[in-house]
Amino acid sequence: MIINITFVYMQNKQAITLLFLANIISGLAQGISMVAIPWYFVKVVARPEFFTSSYVVITFLTLFWGLYAGTLIDRYSRKKLFIIINAVCGLIIGSIALYGFHMSYLADFFVILVFGVTIFNYNIHYPNLYAFGQEITESKNYGKLNSYIEVQGQTTSVLAGAFAALLLTGTQNNVLEIAGLSFVLPFDIIAWDIYEIFLMDAITYIFVIFIFMMIKYKPIAKGLVHKGALFSRLMGGVVYLKENPIIFIFGFLSYMLFAFTLVEVHVLLPSYVHQFLKMDGNVYASAEIYYSIGAILSGVLVLRVFNKLTTVASIIFLLIIVSVAFYAMAIYNVLWVFFLGNLTLGIANSGVRILRTTFLFNHVPNNLIGRANSVFSSLNITVRMLMIGAFALPFFNTDDNIRYGYFIGVLLMFLTLIPLLYWYKRIISAEKN
Repeated sequence: MIINITFVYMQNKQAITLLFLANIISGLAQGISMVAIPWYFVKVVARPEFFTSSYVVITFLTLFWGLYAGTLIDRYSRKKLFIIINAVCGLIIGSIALYGFHMSYLADFFVILVFGVTIFNYNIHYPNLYAFGQEITESKNYGKLNSYIEVQGQTTSVLAGAFAALLLTGTQNNVLEIAGLSFVLPFDIIAWDIYEIFLMDAITYIFVIFIFMMIKYKPIAKGLVHKGALFSRLMGGVVYLKENPIIFIFGFLSYMLFAFTLVEVHVLLPSYVHQFLKMDGNVYASAEIYYSIGAILSGVLVLRVFNKLTTVASIIFLLIIVSVAFYAMAIYNVLWVFFLGNLTLGIANSGVRILRTTFLFNHVPNNLIGRANSVFSSLNITVRMLMIGAFALPFFNTDDNIRYGYFIGVLLMFLTLIPLLYWYKRIISAEKN
């Protein structure tokens, strides 16, 4: 995959290759941790309500961090930001992991702290990744860049899901069960403790720092850097979107599926597997594999399949398809429906993300992309907080009621479709300009 990328981009090809390599290494370990932590609270310590409540607090705090992160992305070197953020996260997670080894135990607070640090990292890592990619890539290749990012990221997630299934539950009688399949091994694998997973996560941050230090590039689309006071820089994204309301409407609405997906992965999914499907950790982790396979298919095919449709028409189609999947997952306690639903979610969420990001790359200047995205991110976080708060209600933790959370997903998709259809012609007009 990386070899193909180096032939596509004539400029900054080494920088893009190293950028992708760093993303693969860090994404693998972070992905394992982010699969392991929700399952840890649902199955190992049986405290899903503590995890959900903590997730609400963490999400609330990212509301402010996301806004500030956007100003950092547009103000400073994106390469240096990667290095600093990875150093800070690696130090914190590594210290927690070593403490766990020393005590042979980790309090729930430290497990949540790792989750929070990783969420904070995500809130600057991915906006910085896209902004950096836009900065060093020719505009004609924006669509391909976003597709490659999606394919690379989700290929990594497939591996993370597989390793998470292995490390969370281990094997019994030399049999590994993953993705609904069974494999006979010549030996048994013992499940890892949560702090062992964290140590592996921390080590990857160190490798990634050295990779970023080797990146050399020539900016293509950076533009004028705004160096004013924090508040004036922060308002730059707000002012731009206020002056371009169609971009704001499209950017906000096309972000709703991503909002639900994050909540689904971290809150709904582990409880759904445990309380409704009555399955174990390998099924939960396998959901990530099927999701990622769908996302990889989307990354490879979405621009080709929808090349004759407008961006907004393509997104509307994907939202309808995923709504059907959510409905089926709420109704049927069938394993293949569960896996197919996650495959569909992967196709739809990644397809929407590729189409959305390419649209924004083509309409938002690179020196404003970080702050514009921070506005969208803050609104997205607000929506997620409302959903997480709803799923924290006792109703969803009673019997198998967690399945009704997918009906909320259906409702959110239709609340997104209605204004998209209403603004359809104006969004198309903006896309052509």
